Amino acid sequence: MPTVSIFHYFWLSLGMGALSLLTPCVFPMVPITVSFFANHSARTRGGAIKVAALYGLGIMFTFVALGMSLAVICGAAGINKLASNPWVNLLITAIFIGFALSLFGVFFLQLPSGFMNRLNRVATEKQEGSVAGTMLMGLTFSLTSFTCTAPFVGTLLVLASQGNWRWPLVGMTGFSFVFALPFFLLALVPQLMTQMPRAGGWMNSVKVVMGFLEIAAAMKFLSNADLIWHWNVFTRTTVLCIWTGCLLMIVAYLLGWFRLDHDSEVGAVSGLRVTLALIFLAGAIWLSNGLAGHTLGDIDAFLPPAEAGADVRVQSVNKSVESPWILNDMQTGLKEAKAQGKPIFIDFTGYTCTNCRWMEANIFSKPAIARDLNRFVKVRLYTDGDGEVYTSQQDYENKHFGTVALPLYALLDSSGNTIGTSAGVTRDVNAFAGFLNKAK
Repeated sequence: MPTVSIFHYFWLSLGMGALSLLTPCVFPMVPITVSFFANHSARTRGGAIKVAALYGLGIMFTFVALGMSLAVICGAAGINKLASNPWVNLLITAIFIGFALSLFGVFFLQLPSGFMNRLNRVATEKQEGSVAGTMLMGLTFSLTSFTCTAPFVGTLLVLASQGNWRWPLVGMTGFSFVFALPFFLLALVPQLMTQMPRAGGWMNSVKVVMGFLEIAAAMKFLSNADLIWHWNVFTRTTVLCIWTGCLLMIVAYLLGWFRLDHDSEVGAVSGLRVTLALIFLAGAIWLSNGLAGHTLGDIDAFLPPAEAGADVRVQSVNKSVESPWILNDMQTGLKEAKAQGKPIFIDFTGYTCTNCRWMEANIFSKPAIARDLNRFVKVRLYTDGDGEVYTSQQDYENKHFGTVALPLYALLDSSGNTIGTSAGVTRDVNAFAGFLNKAK
């Protein structure tokens, strides 16, 4: 995520939860929920609130347990390592493409029918006053909705894999809260069922649009594997072309220029479809600006760096303007610093690090920062590549600076002594300039 903070991630999880409510296998659960609680209503308002809250908590518990299980099994450092593993990135790509095909109706994700039937039978055998029975109904509902929520939950957990154990906890809590809230309210007020629109063909349109977005998301992880293995196939230009193509396909679909087998016939194109099509068209035009070399702001964090080939020792875009970066060679950096009498700026970065890309595109590119960095011998050390050199650079970061977090920026004097460090992302150019000024 660009300039990812846990606050931004929480808001993303809320949005994912809201989108999940629009999917076909979730929406029809509205009358089922209302019917269940109409037949098992509590005698008092307090009792009704209690039962509805337990039902919502059952839904939330399912999703939070899923996220925390990921964190407990992998651990914070393990999750980071998994996130940068090229095979894991290829697996995630395949999962996202699989989610997309499922949303397109090529096949359907579902839990074994025997398991679901048994769980439903146990839940309905419980009495309405039972805490376990009500929460089990929430669990049953969550598992029943898995067919449509899997793409959203999977996306959140993949993004959470680039943080620490707090991320899946926060993400699944936010997702499940929004997801459970309407059903908590419906459990309190059964008569709202008659006011809800019926499930229809418009939900298939939501699935198809999300399917194209899942394909676009898959390109991020495919490009991660490309960067680590240095294929130079899924470059910034290639990914931008695919993203633009996905948005244009959404525009064509919304305008009714093509439809899938499970879609109903589209008569006159509604005003809502035209509005959404224009929004996606604007997004495609904006992304095309990136093909001309223009910065895309926060979106740049999801893209491969423009200088994707990072095997060379020294790299420079324009030596008359910008001093070269020494890549993956700390010893050369130390020798250059001693020879030139300059301080050293170390950029601990990663091929799969979105925050690193954002800093490079939005902070390092500022003219004042670029000029100031020319005072330094600039060393860029990747810590998530495939090979011994990357492992040793991560060990160096951990041993000398006590962290493996990315990005990490370190200032050293010409003798290699630490002047200061700055971890993570900042949007404040002046704050970063102040950090650089520590090395005078």
